[in-house]
Amino acid sequence: MDKKVILTKKYIKEAVDQLERQFNLVIVEGSGKNLSRILTDHKDAEALIGFLSDTIDKDIIDLGENLKILANYAVGYNNIDIKYAVKKGLYVTHTPDVLTNATADLTMALILAVSRRIVESDLFLRRGEFKGWDANLLLGKELNGSVLGILGMGRIGQAVARRAVGFGLQVIYYSEPRTPEIERKYGYEFVSFKKLVERADIVSVHIPYTPAVHHLFNKDVFDRMKPGAIFINTARGPLMNEADLTEKLEKNESFGAGLDVYEFEPRVNEGLTKLKNAVLVPHIGSATYKARLGMASMTVNSVKQALSGQIPDHLIPELKK
Repeated sequence: MDKKVILTKKYIKEAVDQLERQFNLVIVEGSGKNLSRILTDHKDAEALIGFLSDTIDKDIIDLGENLKILANYAVGYNNIDIKYAVKKGLYVTHTPDVLTNATADLTMALILAVSRRIVESDLFLRRGEFKGWDANLLLGKELNGSVLGILGMGRIGQAVARRAVGFGLQVIYYSEPRTPEIERKYGYEFVSFKKLVERADIVSVHIPYTPAVHHLFNKDVFDRMKPGAIFINTARGPLMNEADLTEKLEKNESFGAGLDVYEFEPRVNEGLTKLKNAVLVPHIGSATYKARLGMASMTVNSVKQALSGQIPDHLIPELKK
């Protein structure tokens, strides 16, 4: 009998077809209680392909008595109890690299949309308020000569930095570990987190979420940003205190914010949704066909490798140590 694989939500058809050809595939829409039930009903499942919206905690892992691999359809994996999964001897994989360009493109799109008030201008015109050219109409900020502060100079942070240089932005960054080879090659300046927040005209966040950095961006940090600065988050919502950011924007103490992620997804702070100086998109950082197909294919390959006795190529860093 084919080995059983659980997919917690349908994704790219080509990947689903591959799984159905090789495995006994069980697809469950939803997570949490439904996932608990399906693992109870399918204790012989050897692989689980999940999403960021699936909380895979100790209880879920224990229900999967025969699981060999948790394949996460994302670069991040803060939805999984990694310590417990590793203790149980499970492979945990993710999907690095393949969504780098898509997320970097969206980051630049948000920077441009906020700085040039694109969404606000679009609505202004659609409401019939455009009566002709005006010297003071919807004035924005130029990128050339501005300072972009990148928090996290990993794959996505580096891809954003390369794009930013083309717009004349000066790049400063803070990252752990520091990457001096990037500084030598591109001339980016390494600064402390405090200096980055204080100096940057645009702060762009590209670090993974862990409990240690919960609400890293809070009222105190937002208050240290330059008047008229822009805040961009395409990483993870809980890195910021959404209420504190909303208050900052309501007071017009920042020029604006561009967000792809939210603290309590899919719920968004109601005050934030009413602000003209906030550009909000629904977690679409990797939402290109090429990226999503690549991500799905990586999960399929990880499952194939694990269930054939091989070590998967795309293990999370904690399992590569």
